[in-house]
Amino acid sequence: MENSETVKTCPFDFAEGLEFDPLLRQLMREGPVTRIRMSYGEGEAWLVTRYEDVRTVTTDRRFSRAALTGRDFPRMTPAPIVQDESINLLDPPESSRLRRLVAQAFTAPRVERMKPATQAIVDELLDGMAEHGPPADLVEHLSTRLPLTTICEVLDIPREDRTRLRAQAMSMMNTGVTTRDEAVRAKAELRSYFADLTRERRARPGDDLISVLATARDGDEVLGADELTVMAMVLLMTGHDTSTYQLSNITYTLLTHPEQLAKLRARPERLPQAMEELLRYIPFRKGVGIPRVATEDVQIGDVTIRANDMVHVSYLAANRDPARFTDPDRLDLDRPPAPHMTFGWGAHHCIGAPLALMELQLAIGSLLARFPGLALAVPAADIRWNDGSIWRYPYELPVTW
Repeated sequence: MENSETVKTCPFDFAEGLEFDPLLRQLMREGPVTRIRMSYGEGEAWLVTRYEDVRTVTTDRRFSRAALTGRDFPRMTPAPIVQDESINLLDPPESSRLRRLVAQAFTAPRVERMKPATQAIVDELLDGMAEHGPPADLVEHLSTRLPLTTICEVLDIPREDRTRLRAQAMSMMNTGVTTRDEAVRAKAELRSYFADLTRERRARPGDDLISVLATARDGDEVLGADELTVMAMVLLMTGHDTSTYQLSNITYTLLTHPEQLAKLRARPERLPQAMEELLRYIPFRKGVGIPRVATEDVQIGDVTIRANDMVHVSYLAANRDPARFTDPDRLDLDRPPAPHMTFGWGAHHCIGAPLALMELQLAIGSLLARFPGLALAVPAADIRWNDGSIWRYPYELPVTW
């Protein structure tokens, strides 16, 4: 099972619209656990694709993220995106301590209090789009601006710094080998910026999210200086990435599934349920994220994963597992609610998911209400899709109404 003949080379570079990656589909068909080699990093890893197996790997303490520290693990980008002090490289109970502190910034009441300010930003951006008139590029008018503006307002990042910080965050996500030096430099610059900013907020806290994190307590526990710096960086990057690309992806998906869009227009109150199905269905990124290391031999299906082996999971594959979702390749906004894995699972489930969901629902709900005749302004086949990043999204999304 572990000989080199069965190792699959997996660049995970498929970027045609929002079609499901045929390589990933093939791996799902061939077996629930596959030995893979990736574009960057040393050695090989196991890839787990079945929903129940992904749930096992992400919740079983015998699979460790912390054991990755200092290792050149198989990955999609030339330089690792994740940092050693990041919550993403901790295991429970250490990660649980950090999550309890950070969760204080994303409680339901706090996210609810962010709604009016987010709605005001949405309305202002849609006013600008209406004033521009059709056709208009949704990416320019809404997708790239709303999440970045929202997270920067929430973190209270000065307006003059925002464009530069976004460019640095984006350069860390590129997958081309020639972008390595640029990515390393961007990571160092972002870290330096947030080290200064978090030090300042700890000394003079306001009511922004970084100040909440700087002053958050769990008993006697507080975030250390490096933890706070990295957490602020992670919030900037993840706090706008997913929402930015998903705003475009969700709009595109609805406009290319007219019968589903009609359902939603007829019953706009179903938006929260529809949003969960859209998030399950859309392959929002490529390949896989951060692996785990087996700390002892573990049996997954008929494969023995040996101690010290790297293990990747595919949330994309889990979201399309026919054993978990009936007719998984069909978008069905009436699908009964079932937990998807777009925000991850287990100890590393995205802690900012409530903010992302609130933002997406307000934006998509307002967009559909404001522009009842919304449609693509060009044939779907003419839309250009990003092919140089881990994320999947259109460069432009021309719409008319």
